[in-house]
Amino acid sequence: MTLKVGVAGLGTIGLPVARALHDGGIPGLQLVGVAAGRADIAERRLREVSIAVPVIPIAMIAAEADIIVECAPVRAFRTIAEAAIEAGCTLVTVSGAGMLEAPDLIERAKQRQARIILVTGALLGLDAVRAAAEGTIHSVRMVSRKPPKSLRGAPYLTAQQIDVDTIDRPTRIFEGTAREGARGFPANVNVAAALSLAGIGPDKTMLEIWADPALTRNTHSIEVHADSAHFTMSIENIPSAENPATARITALSIIATLRGLTSTLRVGT
Repeated sequence: MTLKVGVAGLGTIGLPVARALHDGGIPGLQLVGVAAGRADIAERRLREVSIAVPVIPIAMIAAEADIIVECAPVRAFRTIAEAAIEAGCTLVTVSGAGMLEAPDLIERAKQRQARIILVTGALLGLDAVRAAAEGTIHSVRMVSRKPPKSLRGAPYLTAQQIDVDTIDRPTRIFEGTAREGARGFPANVNVAAALSLAGIGPDKTMLEIWADPALTRNTHSIEVHADSAHFTMSIENIPSAENPATARITALSIIATLRGLTSTLRVGT
């Protein structure tokens, strides 16, 4: 059986996902449409990569798709998620920040027999965190270090009147919970939100964000103490050429998740 897929958002993440889905690129999945804030730009991008699917409103795609892949800016998350859930689709997203702000969608998905899959994105080790959460996790701490330009426009920086373009040395610009970080940096810390949802929750998962002008890659270090294991993890993500706030591996994470939905062998929990 072939599952129909719609992609919402055709930017840094959505376009590579659409290309992977096009013309049977992922066995068992078929791209049936795209939704985007700017239909004219989306249509041009599809033509440039020779993908012949319509650009239509999210509600129309959700009505005929089995899976909706959400790749849009966080401000559009709820609109897309609600359309997918109301239609009973499987929603695949990397927007951990969006999920923290919309916990009611989980109960609504249950009522509509929909499903929400929060993809790992630019993080690693969530299999181990989920496993540890079956026992008792005592603490989780994450430290994110990023080039200053990748943090531009964050609401927290505006509120605190922090100009990252003036930072000339490694500087800690935020320390708090994952929930607070997701609200202050909605485009930057989906990874921390996902980590918190896999483990002990957004109010117990601690987060530091550093701006480091010497860095060219977004880096994340995680330390977990649990009754079953004590482990540390770190990753250096190569930023995408189009958007320095988004890691190249994010789109690949979605593609790997989609492939796992239909593959005979699935590795990992």
